[in-house]
Amino acid sequence: MKGNHKKKDRKAVWGWVLYDWANSAFATSIMAGLFPIFFKAYWSRGADVNMSTALLGFGNSMASLLVALAAPILGAVADRGSARKRFLILFTYLGVLMTGSLIMVKEGAWVWAILIYAMGTIGFSGANVFYDSLLPGVATEENIDFVSGLGYGVGYLGGGLLFFLNVCMISMPERFGLPDTVTAMRYAFVSVSIWWGAFTFFTIVWVPDEKIGSVPIGLRNAIGEGFEQLLETFRKTRQLKSVLIFLLAYWCYIDGVDTIVRMAVDYGLSLGFDRKDLIKALLIVQFVGFPAAVAFGKLGQMWNVRKAIFLAIGFYVFITFWGVMMTKKEEFYVLAVMIGLVQGGIQALSRSYYSRLIPEQQWAEFFGFYNMLGKFAAIIGPAMIGVVGIMVRRCLMPSAATPEQIEAVGYMASRWGLASLLLLFMAGATLLFFVDEEKKNAGSGGTLV
Repeated sequence: MKGNHKKKDRKAVWGWVLYDWANSAFATSIMAGLFPIFFKAYWSRGADVNMSTALLGFGNSMASLLVALAAPILGAVADRGSARKRFLILFTYLGVLMTGSLIMVKEGAWVWAILIYAMGTIGFSGANVFYDSLLPGVATEENIDFVSGLGYGVGYLGGGLLFFLNVCMISMPERFGLPDTVTAMRYAFVSVSIWWGAFTFFTIVWVPDEKIGSVPIGLRNAIGEGFEQLLETFRKTRQLKSVLIFLLAYWCYIDGVDTIVRMAVDYGLSLGFDRKDLIKALLIVQFVGFPAAVAFGKLGQMWNVRKAIFLAIGFYVFITFWGVMMTKKEEFYVLAVMIGLVQGGIQALSRSYYSRLIPEQQWAEFFGFYNMLGKFAAIIGPAMIGVVGIMVRRCLMPSAATPEQIEAVGYMASRWGLASLLLLFMAGATLLFFVDEEKKNAGSGGTLV
């Protein structure tokens, strides 16, 4: 009987991990790789480039904002109704349906492309709230760091493999029986939809959704009680100091992490990289990220999870310095390797560490807050880069500057702007230092239940 229980636990872990394998296809092939390229080259062909780009950014922002604001409420509803897995399925297959629908969007129909992509992003981001909240139910306190890291690692591998296949299909369409690159790109969207939807079945079948309370409640009652529970959580935030301090720390350093990723691409373009170089760099991040995320999870399990997060923050400080000093094309590939080494690790350990701090039976609700901050990340960092860049330009730009001087000052402004991200990592590390895991759910006189 005991052996069967262990076997069941292993299936639950792998069912949970395989969802990262499934949905990373959307994150890598669609969000990071193919959609931006195809949007510019095909869907917005003949349209006003500035207008289509602005609306694409607006659609992305609105989708992320909608999920960010709704996540804690949806999480509370899911907790009260023992419906985390049902919400996961709902949002997942919304994303799957929208991704597959991109094949029907015709050339020049960039408005439809944005709308469908935004709905797919809502499905992807919304499902992640409930995916993260299922982690404490499939992992023990002893192996939660490793399981969290394994999820990110397997996600990097799965997303990278399908992305590599899609790149090959687009580069050599005739070998896949396709007439041209455009057709290959359209079928790549369908491949992501099939991959995401098919591998999610393992999560549906193998991952349990722990029941809360002895008597199940209906969805209508769950919604009412979910709102009440969310308001009650707001009232008792003073008893959750460790959670709040960690969330502030996480917001600071993950903002720096996300901004570094975005600035790396901008730096690559400024150094003369073309699309093939960027795709290679993205593949490097994916395949380096697989073993690195697993290793970081094991490090958190065997050493100390908070110290391992400190280590990752320190590595990002070094990455920031490297980016500031970088001048050669080859150094960009080194930057991609370094990002791959810690990007998944810091995300995985942050998720598992947070799960130790939050109250039991309110996992989806509190992971809703966690994912909300994740959606609001990369707000402060880009603003800092912009403000610092303007200040540097005003201070260093000669009154009658030559084109060479303008270019030199602009490049210097970008370097100083990137260097300003060090403040975010320092703030995150400082706040993390004051998180007291021993007092996780307790305030001065009780717990949040």
